[in-house]
Amino acid sequence: MPAEALAQELNVSCTRAADGVLTICLAGDWHLADGIAQKTATITNELRRAPRPSHIAFDADQLGHWDSALVTLLAAVERLGRAQNIPIDRSGLPPGARRLLELADTNADQSPVASPPALGLITRAGTAAIDAIATLRAAVNFLGEVTLALGRLATRRARYRGIDVMTMTQACGAKALGIVALISFLVGTILAFMGAVQLQQFGASIYVADLVAIGITREMAPMMTAIIMAGRTGAAFAAQIGTMKVRQEVEALETMGISPIEFLVLPRMIALILMMPLLCLYSDFIGVLGGASIGVGMLRITFTSYLIESRHAVWPPGVFGGLFKSLVYGILIALAGCYQGMKCGNSAAAVGEATTAAVVNGIIMVVVACGLLALVFNVIGI
Repeated sequence: MPAEALAQELNVSCTRAADGVLTICLAGDWHLADGIAQKTATITNELRRAPRPSHIAFDADQLGHWDSALVTLLAAVERLGRAQNIPIDRSGLPPGARRLLELADTNADQSPVASPPALGLITRAGTAAIDAIATLRAAVNFLGEVTLALGRLATRRARYRGIDVMTMTQACGAKALGIVALISFLVGTILAFMGAVQLQQFGASIYVADLVAIGITREMAPMMTAIIMAGRTGAAFAAQIGTMKVRQEVEALETMGISPIEFLVLPRMIALILMMPLLCLYSDFIGVLGGASIGVGMLRITFTSYLIESRHAVWPPGVFGGLFKSLVYGILIALAGCYQGMKCGNSAAAVGEATTAAVVNGIIMVVVACGLLALVFNVIGI
């Protein structure tokens, strides 16, 4: 019995044979821009029309160019066929379309990944403790490697480039003078203004010079310089080394038998250790000048009198104590920045996280060290 044409919609038609086989004829070019809603509706209506087809076949002899629009329609037909338990014959389809449908079936047959069960309080606490121990172990290992590298440096066996030390020294020193001067001057003016408001009530305005000189040289200059360098230089160390890890340059050094600790960390530590005391001394001078601007401009103290009073207030152990603090802060900042860079992941996001962690950890260690050193200096009478 000849097949009877049942429906015709653009380049889709459905014919049903006497044995109940529904043949979907595909012709013309199929592109997403043409839309497939009407074509899908034509086939859907035919599948739902009684009697139910016994079989679904395809005829693509007149099919032209096609893209994912054709696959979308075929996938919809197969879903409808499976819903009605109608067998489907793909032999009449182009080979490319058959492969795409088989791939879709493979992905559809995969069971969804079960979400991990919610962890209890004890499990989360244990996991956090394990992570903390692993982080502490990694930090201790890094500190030990740096200590060994410093020992090889002392015996002139460390492998690094002198030009790297000079470059880092310039970045940590000369290029930081501007921001250090600005912050130190402002801190000096703030200390002087706060002291002037109180000391003017007792007619002791001249002691503003003592307040600023002692506060700047003993605490504020080392602390503010360290915070500036943690945010500026510590972050730069982490970003530089982290980017080298992303580019696999650190692994390349290890492949060539060069220690990344010696080649990358040592030049940065040497530069920061050398520059921090000098920057602190520079900050002392600028901070005193900032206090002098308030003393001369607001309290009408002569500049000479202010400097003489500042000289009488400052004594060598206090100045050297501040310089020693800056040296300790420089070591901590270099360790924090280089450690975060060395443990950085292999993505751009990991570099940003390492940079942030370097700044945060550096500032925290500086503040903790400031409290401990203040306690030690108080005990020994400095």
